[in-house]
Amino acid sequence: MKGTTGAPRRFVKVAVAALLFAAPAHAQTDVTLRGFVDVGSQSFAAQRSFDAVLGGTRGPVFGGGVEVVLPQQIFVSLRASRFRRTGQRVFAFNNELFNLGIPVTVTIAPVELIGGYRFNYRSRLVPYAGAGVGWHRYDETSEFADANENVTDRFTGFHVLGGTELRIARWIGTAFDVEWATVPHAIGDHPNSVSREFRESNLGGVTVRVKLIVGR
Repeated sequence: MKGTTGAPRRFVKVAVAALLFAAPAHAQTDVTLRGFVDVGSQSFAAQRSFDAVLGGTRGPVFGGGVEVVLPQQIFVSLRASRFRRTGQRVFAFNNELFNLGIPVTVTIAPVELIGGYRFNYRSRLVPYAGAGVGWHRYDETSEFADANENVTDRFTGFHVLGGTELRIARWIGTAFDVEWATVPHAIGDHPNSVSREFRESNLGGVTVRVKLIVGR
């Protein structure tokens, strides 16, 4: 890591499209297709790096996706999200930080495949837990930077999560969950990286979020 927020429109469209097919899918089989959008806050494992460049160790995350619930209460979901924040480039030397005054925008856009189990605790209150794999796109750009100063890369990580869903109405629900993710050997390899100076390489962290679900 050398160092405004929005959810990708295409994934919102996917979620909306899924809602149109949720009712027919449920009517014909016991498999339910649902769409969701979510908003959360992520706290990064590489705290010193993110604090140095972005002035903080956490930030908002927006996302959405689709989910299939099987009759055995097993679920599989595909989720995409984005974290984006602007800070400034810094130079680290002998454990001292020097602000360079050059704006830098850090964007992290993971796509996550999740499988898990829903516990039938109550008809309206459903705890769940899951795990999966994620593909994380990482961009670090400055408007007037040289090509070798900007960073674009992709990394693979793994995550586990747990939460509780509350059914508000027949086709509407909300959920709160917590996810822990690890993306090892991601940041810190670039020669000008402040993460390299801090010996931080994990792009993962802990995310708490609230979801709005449409579908049964």
